[in-house]
Amino acid sequence: MREGPDIARVATLIGDPARANMLTALMTGKALTASELAAEAGVTVQTASTHLAKLLDGELLQMRKQGRHKYFALAHADVAATIEALMGLAAGQGATRTRTGPKDAQMRQARVCYNHLAGQMGVQMFTSMRDRNFIWERGEDLGLTPQGETFVTGFGVALDGLTAARAPLCRRCLDWSERRTHLAGSLGRAMLAQMEALAWVRRDKGSRALLFSQAGQRAFTAAFPN
Repeated sequence: MREGPDIARVATLIGDPARANMLTALMTGKALTASELAAEAGVTVQTASTHLAKLLDGELLQMRKQGRHKYFALAHADVAATIEALMGLAAGQGATRTRTGPKDAQMRQARVCYNHLAGQMGVQMFTSMRDRNFIWERGEDLGLTPQGETFVTGFGVALDGLTAARAPLCRRCLDWSERRTHLAGSLGRAMLAQMEALAWVRRDKGSRALLFSQAGQRAFTAAFPN
């Protein structure tokens, strides 16, 4: 056996169409039940349970109980980043659906990627912050500059709690539709949460799309100019 990580095992888990649909459905960051995931995958609940057991065993999912129900979620942010990167790879090779859905344009403009803003507006936010020297880059590492800390605090995000957390403050995430970086990490999550708190944006109930109001779009453009 050759040395190194067993990528074939992980690829096999993700590569099954039903399991891929389940993992993609969990990119909203919400935990879902087996029956909800069965509907997303187009399989029976019994079949879904078999797939979920494999994903749990492969440590791609986590499960928690609440009352009589079991809820499933992505195991951690690395799983979400991998799914997003694979979607970008598939799109780049032309491996897309033959029929686009009515919300595809909305998804490309703004969507939730696990717990942060993605799509055109996610890339715009990252690029604007980087170009104004709010974010520093060293190779693959990211961080906030002093100017960035002032901006983020003024935006309404409490940095003390974020920097004390174990999760990285800033992380790159390769946007599947734009094929450019958007901001992940605890800061990416907090920035989206603040936009929701300001009522700039709301989540679409039937997809990962994020729907900005007209006022929210104007405020976003003012905060994150091109």
